[in-house]
Amino acid sequence: MNNVVRPMVFAMLAALLAAAPAASHAAQGAAAPRGNFDGLWSVSITTLQGSCDPSYRYPARIIGSKVLQAADDNSYQLYGAIGRTGSIRVIVVRGSQWADGRGRLSGNSGQGQWRTSGGECSGSWTAVRRG
Repeated sequence: MNNVVRPMVFAMLAALLAAAPAASHAAQGAAAPRGNFDGLWSVSITTLQGSCDPSYRYPARIIGSKVLQAADDNSYQLYGAIGRTGSIRVIVVRGSQWADGRGRLSGNSGQGQWRTSGGECSGSWTAVRRG
């Protein structure tokens, strides 16, 4: 992955890693409770495979069942949700690249895995609620 794409992928992943799939709950007809994971989260991303930069830390904000960008940065778009039990799925898009993060939040922390759309890089993430 070239030096221009690397920061993009990790900006995507940072935000990406603070959200989750609510689809399974919606399919069951249960609405995700609002506010269980609300707040500002600090997300640390570590590359375990591939030529992406080794680590990053980014902010993300959760409101209800949605994950939002916590910084004013229009260079990427974040799509994600958090399920009732803390399951997470986030897709982050920047240009023609995207990354997929999955995992679980519990209380004030969380962890999971991520990978780029083409599989060039993958790794782990951790998150801590800041406020």
